[in-house]
Amino acid sequence: MSRASLDKNPHEVAEMFDGVARRYDRTNSVLTLGYDRRWREMTRKVLDPKPGERILDLAAGTGVSTVAFARDGAWCVAADFSVGMLRGGAAREVPKVAADAMHLPFADDSFDAVTVVFGIRNFHSTVDALKDMLRVVKPGGRVVVCEFSRPRFKPFRSIFYWGMKSVAPAIAKVVSSNPEAYRYLGESIKDWHSQLSLAEVISEAGWADVEWLDLTFGVVALHRAIKPGAAKPGA
Repeated sequence: MSRASLDKNPHEVAEMFDGVARRYDRTNSVLTLGYDRRWREMTRKVLDPKPGERILDLAAGTGVSTVAFARDGAWCVAADFSVGMLRGGAAREVPKVAADAMHLPFADDSFDAVTVVFGIRNFHSTVDALKDMLRVVKPGGRVVVCEFSRPRFKPFRSIFYWGMKSVAPAIAKVVSSNPEAYRYLGESIKDWHSQLSLAEVISEAGWADVEWLDLTFGVVALHRAIKPGAAKPGA
């Protein structure tokens, strides 16, 4: 079984997720005690997809979030670097594209919104990915990022990091098809940006009006931002 290092080499990341694809959705639900569904639903509410909108769900994995975003009539495409993950969601009837977040295979101004749900932490270059996401979104369009974050209450944060380092890998040995990936999970969460730091990276990439919302005491944070410029009439 394989896992990626914190250098986040794209090929290592793709291979690691290919290895977890078979039981990925079930493992997530077990590890989060079902909270993953609540976090995805809150992401959908913040995204507020409208009928007829074109939405790119990046690092979509098996397409769980993509299907939810399409529920209200938006046209949504699931894009992921891991072909294994996309194949794992073959039964979900949404368009699927193998795509590198730093070099998206889409034209400029193609989408009304782009989302990344529990995936941006795995990108080799967060700011480069955010710049290319900006490129493919229309002026006035939006980005919504849902990702593990940094609980602000220090004692709780210490317990959370301990759980991700020690408890999650132990559970993954029972329920995951690639338990080693869940050692990377805990390490990458602890190494990840705080809420403010990620907001600064999003702003650095060119997005405007960046704001965030803590979920579950800051275990997860939702970041939302807008592409500068007015939406084109009829777009």
